[in-house]
Amino acid sequence: MNTFHIRYAQPTEDGAGVKIRRISEFTGAIDPFLMVDELKSTIKDDYIGGFPPHPHRGFETLTYLLHGGLQHRDSEGHQGGVSRGGAQWMRAGSGVVHSEMPTTDSDGLHGFQVWINLPATLKMSTPAYRDVQATEIPKVSFTGGEARLIADRWQFNGTSGDGAMPTLGDGAGMADVRLNAGATVEVKLPVGYRLMAYVYAGVVSASRQETGVQGKAENGGLMVFDRDEQTFRLHSETASGLLLLSGKPLDEPIAHRGPFVMNTAAELQQAIFDYQSGAMGRLNP
Repeated sequence: MNTFHIRYAQPTEDGAGVKIRRISEFTGAIDPFLMVDELKSTIKDDYIGGFPPHPHRGFETLTYLLHGGLQHRDSEGHQGGVSRGGAQWMRAGSGVVHSEMPTTDSDGLHGFQVWINLPATLKMSTPAYRDVQATEIPKVSFTGGEARLIADRWQFNGTSGDGAMPTLGDGAGMADVRLNAGATVEVKLPVGYRLMAYVYAGVVSASRQETGVQGKAENGGLMVFDRDEQTFRLHSETASGLLLLSGKPLDEPIAHRGPFVMNTAAELQQAIFDYQSGAMGRLNP
């Protein structure tokens, strides 16, 4: 059985010309996640245009900033902002129009936006939004490193901790892990969950407790493990940073077009009609 594979992020643009590196997968290969974007630039023209008003339906987004700032507004009346070390969570659910704009006093932007799929029973749920400030995110320290627990429950080297948010989607989590050169950390997940590790700095090798080393990834690589594994060892060959994602696969059909993620083609057509007719609300630029 293939228990490990690596996907590398590809450069692209989105919004009003924002430069990003993206891993996009709507076939279920990273279920329950759909997309991982890394936003990183010290050149203001690469990101300052931001993401003007645009719609979503059927999934959640979580944006986490290593540095820089981001302001949010949406058609449900939610407004907020976070800066270095903070996160913004949004459940698009039945549909929302929102904007995400970098703060103009930022001298650079580095962060991530992750799309988390919703099960059929939640795709038409009420939209919701939450800012998670840096001071709200718990930290776990271990020999050779530390982890910031953004969402869900995590266990590192036998020490467990709860994230700032109880869960993402219908059972998913995120943690930001920093490892010193030569450090090793053991991560344990619940039965049936999948682990993914996006390396945003350094070089990291990974192994299963049962079978030994499976491979390694460098900056921009997403390591994806199968759900039949529970215990993993991550080893930093250099000082490294990793965005860890854990999730319970939904195993449901995915019908995707642009900013809408549903289960059937008919649901996609309805989403497009609802947006065009104004049923998802309006948001002025």
